Amino acid sequence: MGNRDMQVEVISSVNEACSGKLQHRTAIVVDVLRATTTIATALAAGASCVIPAETVQDAKQLTKEGDLAGGDRFCRQISGFSYGNSPGQYRGKQIEGKRIILTTSNGTRALCKAMRADHIIAASLLNAEACAQLAWELRRDVVILCAGSRDSFALEDGLCAGLLVHCLRQHDRSGMLQVDDFGSAMEALYRNKANVIMETLAQSQTGKKLLRLGQREDIVSCSQINVLQAVPYLNGGSLIQRLPGTIAQTAAPLC
Repeated sequence: MGNRDMQVEVISSVNEACSGKLQHRTAIVVDVLRATTTIATALAAGASCVIPAETVQDAKQLTKEGDLAGGDRFCRQISGFSYGNSPGQYRGKQIEGKRIILTTSNGTRALCKAMRADHIIAASLLNAEACAQLAWELRRDVVILCAGSRDSFALEDGLCAGLLVHCLRQHDRSGMLQVDDFGSAMEALYRNKANVIMETLAQSQTGKKLLRLGQREDIVSCSQINVLQAVPYLNGGSLIQRLPGTIAQTAAPLC
């Protein structure tokens, strides 16, 4: 990127993403409720990697002996899978050292859609600052891809996109950051809701559905801000932990 401006574009849902908006850029994929939160939680718990699968069939084909298969469709755990898409399921010693094969309604589809980007990061409210720092260090234009819900914009993803823009601005000392209009609107949304994050998630369409299903604890888990320092970074087809400040290091081996 050199010394030119860093362009930041926010895409409202996976249905709006096209390869032309992703090439030669860093893609930050956001699915707050719940895929990218679950991925960050699993890697923080010691999973060797998380492999996103677009379909249930893909996930079944990727799962080998010793792997953990997890995922959901429309907020419900997939029949025959050991795990769902609740962050709380991906804590504890049973996660350590495991490959996790994950397929979800929107988040893993967005990660697969982002494959044409130079770098792919999975961001949530839990690790937004670390994700923004790594994206800044990668020195590419940035596309923040909100996974959305059923091909439409999801409030919680827009909130996280706004937080990411806010965090990126903290690294911009010379006015290099150029944010598109939708991104600026999401930043304003975050600033407006910064003190009522959990309540805002609970009022979103996905949040209301989770509450109806008795999964309030997922909303609590997904609403924490900047409690994790590691970034899920796509290396080949696997999401691995990467810390900001390590971009000069050789890529970690595929798991």
